[in-house]
Amino acid sequence: MEHETILVLDFGGQYNQLIARRVRDAGVYSVVKSYRTPLEEIRAAGYRGIIFTGGPNSVYDEESPHYSSEILSLGIPVLGICYGAQLVAWMLDGQVAPAACEYGKADVQLQTDSLLFAGLEPVQRCWMSHTDFIAKPPAGFRISAVTDSCSCAAMEDPERRLYAVQFHPEVNHTENGEEILKNFLFRVCGCTGDWQMASFAEESVRRLREQIGSDRVLCALSGGVDSSVAAVMVSRAVGRQLTCIFVDHGLLRKDEGDMVEKMFTENYDIDFIRVNAADRFLDKLAGVADPERKRKIIGEEFIRVFEEEAGKIGDVQWLVQGTIYPDVIESGNDQAAVIKSHHNVGGLPERMNLKLCEPLRDLFKDEVRRAGLELGLPYHMVWRQPFPGPGLAVRCIGALTQERLDILREADAIFREVIVKAGLEQSVNQYFAVITDMRSVGVMGDARTYDYTIALRAVSTTDFMTADWARLPLEVLAEASSRIVNEVKGVNRVVYDITSKPPATIEWE
Repeated sequence: MEHETILVLDFGGQYNQLIARRVRDAGVYSVVKSYRTPLEEIRAAGYRGIIFTGGPNSVYDEESPHYSSEILSLGIPVLGICYGAQLVAWMLDGQVAPAACEYGKADVQLQTDSLLFAGLEPVQRCWMSHTDFIAKPPAGFRISAVTDSCSCAAMEDPERRLYAVQFHPEVNHTENGEEILKNFLFRVCGCTGDWQMASFAEESVRRLREQIGSDRVLCALSGGVDSSVAAVMVSRAVGRQLTCIFVDHGLLRKDEGDMVEKMFTENYDIDFIRVNAADRFLDKLAGVADPERKRKIIGEEFIRVFEEEAGKIGDVQWLVQGTIYPDVIESGNDQAAVIKSHHNVGGLPERMNLKLCEPLRDLFKDEVRRAGLELGLPYHMVWRQPFPGPGLAVRCIGALTQERLDILREADAIFREVIVKAGLEQSVNQYFAVITDMRSVGVMGDARTYDYTIALRAVSTTDFMTADWARLPLEVLAEASSRIVNEVKGVNRVVYDITSKPPATIEWE
């Protein structure tokens, strides 16, 4: 391996990729592989450590994901988290039993002589989410942490370098969770931290050059952060073999199509083609209200447009997409449940005539931004507001019409203007408007109205896997509401979404 690497062995939890991100943030490269990965492959890979992830199952269920206990005898340090902790106990003949569900923050009492908890105060606030617990550790283990309701919140066998925690150190809710992970990486595994985003960008360019060779490439360019970074990265690798195709599907924000075209044609020596396909997409989406169907239709139509454009160019073999880790996670895999299909993952048609190239598939949003800066993209481009691939289709609840899309564009533009005017565009990570399918009675100019409700959404997040609703000043919300109901015809009510992720997602659909 080019870098010291930690294996994150995936047992099906929703926070699994977040563990990998925390490891990378510490300067250690990480890879995520299925629990179905053969033992011999793991043995030969030279990993510095292995982390067993959480998961929704019980170790006693025969259909739950398991692994051979031989993995604990490879001499490689192991850290089990939640289900992963229970699995370590189960594999070594400890006892795991059902417990009263423990969900949320809990005070954990630590044994600070443990390498895993070195340098921490003896009581830490941690995040619990489990229905089973380790009732009896295996032989050779000692209990290294407890809570009032969990008699084994952590256990360890330092001689074999086997560690397990019932709580989740990878989430922000756990105080000093990053320090716990760093202790595992540096004190237990002996890592030095030799991986940085600059090296990832350089290595990605090299790998892309080898992968693509002399083939011609199309890039699915939306103008958003992800596809923009992917385009520049591939351009750096293969130069004029790349053609960027920007499909204006009529579902973009106000004036966005013109802005994207200007940004790329004036700043980069890249073949740029704009395809105006608004009528085509709206015809396909006519009468469709279900969000999953919207995503599937948009994904299918995107690919068909690209294939048609590839046919005009001739001899194109690859399609570049700005797919990132949260897209993959939320579209599900063989262990994790589908939350929603992303148009560039779960929305892809089964049959395609182009091979996929996804250079950012293993990165979280903040990592993509760092990669963009390393590649020399302008700061304002890297920090553009995230925008879903299906565009306003998933911010227009119910069936799409041109009238409702126009209303949404104007309301969204006003909200974004108000945020920028208040100087909040850097402190709020994502903010946008949603047009609901609800109409209600109002009064304007002494006349009765029966118009749409606009919902405003703003969140704070670092990884887009979890997010908290932004506590915007009331005067900012008041200005946004006043302007929207007075300037946008067809709206008489504005509400603000104060739901975090989880239980909600950031987008409404």
